[in-house]
Amino acid sequence: MSWVDTVDDPTELPELSSRQEEILARIVQVYSEQPEPISSKYLVDTFTLNISSATVRNEMARLEEMGYIVAPHTSAGRIPTAAGFRYFVRRLLQTSTLSINEQSHITERVGTLQSGMENWMQRTAALLARTVQSASIVTPPISQTNTFKHVELISIQGRLALMVLVLNSGTVHQRMLTLAEPVPQDKLGEAAKRINEMCADLGSRQVRLKSLSLPMLEHEVAELAAELMEHADNNIVKFIYRDGLSKLIDNFSDEAGAQQAIRVLEEHSVLNALVGELLSSLPSDDHSVQVIIAGGGRYDDLNRLSMVLSRYGDPNKMSGAIGVLGPTHINYGRAISTVQYVSNLMTDMLATLYQDNFDDETNPSI
Repeated sequence: MSWVDTVDDPTELPELSSRQEEILARIVQVYSEQPEPISSKYLVDTFTLNISSATVRNEMARLEEMGYIVAPHTSAGRIPTAAGFRYFVRRLLQTSTLSINEQSHITERVGTLQSGMENWMQRTAALLARTVQSASIVTPPISQTNTFKHVELISIQGRLALMVLVLNSGTVHQRMLTLAEPVPQDKLGEAAKRINEMCADLGSRQVRLKSLSLPMLEHEVAELAAELMEHADNNIVKFIYRDGLSKLIDNFSDEAGAQQAIRVLEEHSVLNALVGELLSSLPSDDHSVQVIIAGGGRYDDLNRLSMVLSRYGDPNKMSGAIGVLGPTHINYGRAISTVQYVSNLMTDMLATLYQDNFDDETNPSI
């Protein structure tokens, strides 16, 4: 299993000694199970550290100086900071796997695509939420890059014309055009035919290049088509299936964290940005799990939350994203292993679907 934090370079984190790493790991592990400040006495009494209480206090003071733990209010105990969680995930988190029984249960519950895409998405979101005991998100598999299928030009009145652009993903875009002068319908039809012949199955960049050699009318239409295709590529997340909001809220001891979780899941803007970035930025063969802790310094709306995301499917055909959303003290090991397993399972299911469709097309008698 592999994972990365999508924001900060791991080399930016100050290096810790093995003793400091052990103490930080214990603090994170305990805090993830029970989010209360942890004292040096508790660590010494609970774990076999083979060092004195005074040494533990000194090392915790050093961890605090480096920004990995902090004392909340006047408490004698310490809690991990976002930097502490990042160090733990990158350097100290041990690879974990789901049990055979859990894997079998997930495989059985996710089921197949035969019951329909919507049911498949809803089941997967519910299963992720229950397994991790937090909120989950799942996006349907879609074509990452839109390609040109065909365009129609329809005369409306005078200099007005309607452009209807159809992409190979099945999406349709309509725009009203104000032409330099009235153009009869037969001329508009001829222009659309030339554009269709030159731009079939091309991406937005290629359509824009082709437009440079076209006459003025065709050039303007092709330019607008390329612009719409680029916009579609940058807004590839159309719908997000969610589950487990109540579980997520229960994981917060403060009202501010719960309100942030509700806002993020309900408003969608941050989720759309993160998921869209994940689907469009990773190499086609990269299915690693992405961990974003406390917004990674970029998303203020996530400063009390952590996200564990992964892409599934084949970006060259169809792909989507799955993930879990929780407080910064989420059980990262379980979240990562669950997201990784479900992502691989969904990828395999889509691959089987594509193969079945290919067989049906090449063997029409079947």
